[in-house]
Amino acid sequence: QAYLSYSNIAALTHLARKPGWDITKTLDNVRIWTHEEGAVLSFKVEMQVKVPSHVAFSLLSDFSLRQHWDRHFLTCKVLQAVSEEEKIYHVTAAPVTGHQPRDFVILVSQRQPCRPQEPYTVAVRSVTLRAMPPSPEFCRSEILCAGFQIHSNSSSSCTVCYFNQVTSGVMPYLAANLTGSSKSIEDTALECIKFLE
Repeated sequence: QAYLSYSNIAALTHLARKPGWDITKTLDNVRIWTHEEGAVLSFKVEMQVKVPSHVAFSLLSDFSLRQHWDRHFLTCKVLQAVSEEEKIYHVTAAPVTGHQPRDFVILVSQRQPCRPQEPYTVAVRSVTLRAMPPSPEFCRSEILCAGFQIHSNSSSSCTVCYFNQVTSGVMPYLAANLTGSSKSIEDTALECIKFLE
């Protein structure tokens, strides 16, 4: 478990530091970036939020609150509290037209910054849990690497960056968006900002 949580945080930090991010869209307080490497597509959503970074961190690290702003999340329950910084959740996602509803078993690892210039981190990855085998009503999907980095801008504002390394399980939710026929990433980002503020 210690290795899993360490590699969860490390994978997100590595993804965030990769060079070669291309900006694809800029709105007032949201910017969307993509990164392609071979068959792997990653995206980053950067949001300017008018709350202190520690407040954004406490709200975003509690995944049971995610349904309040992310309409892709239908249910989210804690399966296991591994430690104060680590929880395993079972998430069910709304079905996309023509697809079976999906579910995910995810490890959410949260870390406060060790030094002032470091961000708060909430890292997410899929795990297998014997107590939660795949069920026939859902298509069990995988999150390779996703999560938030929260950088403090001032005592009352921060920049929240959401990252996701896209797998086939997440692709149906994004395909229409990245081709420009849907605005779900932007809408979700704006809902997230509204929720945090």
